[in-house]
Amino acid sequence: MFLKKMYVTIAVLSLAFLYFNCGGNEDSGQAQQEISALKGNSAEGQKYFAQTCSACHGMDAKGLPKLGKDLTTSAFLASETDAELLGFLKQGRLSTDPLNTTGVSMPPKGGNPAYNDQQLSDIISYLRQIHQ
Repeated sequence: MFLKKMYVTIAVLSLAFLYFNCGGNEDSGQAQQEISALKGNSAEGQKYFAQTCSACHGMDAKGLPKLGKDLTTSAFLASETDAELLGFLKQGRLSTDPLNTTGVSMPPKGGNPAYNDQQLSDIISYLRQIHQ
């Protein structure tokens, strides 16, 4: 129960942060070009993954019961482009999202608002490397 309340609190705070800090005045075509121009560093991504994502997805990225999905065999991960995954990581997924199968919210940036696009791209590169 405590964990669920903690995740809900993190999700609400993360959404509030996004609401008050999103500019919305950047040309979307330019933003898409910048996202696709990022090249991830999988070694750095592994470190960031261990610091944040592993809390729910496990150190081996195989998921933890009732928390995070197995990312090593994720069909979702395989079906998305790097730019789409970057957008997903930046947004997160609420527990109420119909596509959320765990019932646990994934906060934006895994709950670490300090991550920038490059660091998130590094995580994506790491995930691509370990995906089977």
